[in-house]
Amino acid sequence: MPSSRTGKLVILSGPSGSGKTTVVRKLLALAEPSLKLSVSATTRPPRAGEVDGKDYHFLSTDEFQRRQAAGEFLETFEVFGNGYWYGTLRSEVENRLSEGISVLLEIDVDGAMEIVKQYPAAVTIFLSPGSHAELERRLRGRGTEPEATIQRRLAAAKRELAAMNQYKYQIVNDAGAVNETVQRLADVIQNDSGDDAL
Repeated sequence: MPSSRTGKLVILSGPSGSGKTTVVRKLLALAEPSLKLSVSATTRPPRAGEVDGKDYHFLSTDEFQRRQAAGEFLETFEVFGNGYWYGTLRSEVENRLSEGISVLLEIDVDGAMEIVKQYPAAVTIFLSPGSHAELERRLRGRGTEPEATIQRRLAAAKRELAAMNQYKYQIVNDAGAVNETVQRLADVIQNDSGDDAL
């Protein structure tokens, strides 16, 4: 039976190194069961340990294109260089919202802007590391990526940081204060002008 309340659509973006993965994991644990993460679809093959329907909806290129042509995605993008497609399935969002469940999308700036055109009341949040220098420190601190990859991530981050003012909320994820960041996110979602509480 459909809920009389509609869930909120929450969009979270931020550059690589801003701590999105950790923050999202903690936020979902705090907000269950009233907030669910939208699972993206992709044409890339699963990595070791990834589960279809949990980590991603793994689709063949033909299936992805069929669904794209049928209007089943809210947004799609192709990763430059490797040809893999990613997208947000309309069913992942609309079904839950109609049931009164809020949906969290962790997507890039371009995807976020595309979805805001369709959902202008979405709660948009940009997660920032605080400064470009702090972002570089975090990326280099991982010690897992070659210099070329770090430079590519830094260039992408510069473009993303330039778009942060297009988001309704900007939150700095201070190093060592992840729990405070998660609580601020939860407060923002709960207190945004919609009628539903997190």
